[in-house]
Amino acid sequence: MIRRLAAAIAALAVVAATLFWLLTLPRPLAEAALPDHPGDPVNGARMFWAGGCASCHAAPGAKGDDTLKLGGGLALNTPFGTFRVPNISPDAENGIGGWSALDLVNAMQRGVAPDGRHYYPAFPYASYARMKTSDIIDLKAFLDTLPAVGNAVADHALGFPFNIRRGLGLWKLVYLDDAPVIELPGSDADVERGRYLVEGPGHCGECHTPRDIAGGLRTEFWLAGAPNPEGKGIIPNITPHGEGLGDWAAKDIAYYLETGFTPDFDSVGGAMVKVQENLARLPAEDRSAIAAYLKAVPARPNGYAKTEAAK
Repeated sequence: MIRRLAAAIAALAVVAATLFWLLTLPRPLAEAALPDHPGDPVNGARMFWAGGCASCHAAPGAKGDDTLKLGGGLALNTPFGTFRVPNISPDAENGIGGWSALDLVNAMQRGVAPDGRHYYPAFPYASYARMKTSDIIDLKAFLDTLPAVGNAVADHALGFPFNIRRGLGLWKLVYLDDAPVIELPGSDADVERGRYLVEGPGHCGECHTPRDIAGGLRTEFWLAGAPNPEGKGIIPNITPHGEGLGDWAAKDIAYYLETGFTPDFDSVGGAMVKVQENLARLPAEDRSAIAAYLKAVPARPNGYAKTEAAK
């Protein structure tokens, strides 16, 4: 009896391990999935500034041309541990100089490294999954024009069970989705462009939306604000609710993204300074599109208040 029970337990363990292995397999795209698209570094630069790549991957406090030296190393302190931002300069040894366009597409759309490992979603691939593949190819073409930086970045410092990368395959089954976050039937081209920029390369929801216990976005509070993931304070509500941007006209939002000045003559502060400086480099029509989308999303009360109340 005991032997049969032990054998049954062992068999169940094997089945469970096999199921876990299959469910958590990385699922990269194949070369054949890429469009026949030569990289356009001009549009790639547009994606670079829309995504705010320099804000994390350049040295803290970098100014001017130094913002294009993407040697990484920034430490992000979170409840899951410390994540360190990688080197994405064209350095062949420590950066992504040896990557193909397919490697970058798989990193950004699938969260999979060239060696097949899962990336942690501190790298916001759950948002980048909504990007056009052609735009990522263009981004790679632009990144290849930037200075190579030889900085070797240390690995993340994470405790158990978060240090088990394979388990991220389960996280992706729940949270990795390339469908739009918000359905906006009948929206015009300006709103659709804004949705693409906000939900995809701009990854605005990664900060402005609260998260659940597993670190996934609570999309029922989409863009309604969230606790600061790195410590004290909050990330504000940017929906058209009275607690958010309800009093702002679309032109006010676009002007803020261009200049950093609010309708009541206050100025941008905190982590948003870098974001605004990046968005100011976009064409005016992109900032207007972002503003149109932010006025079109459902108005929500402050998401950080709801999150704190649920604790």
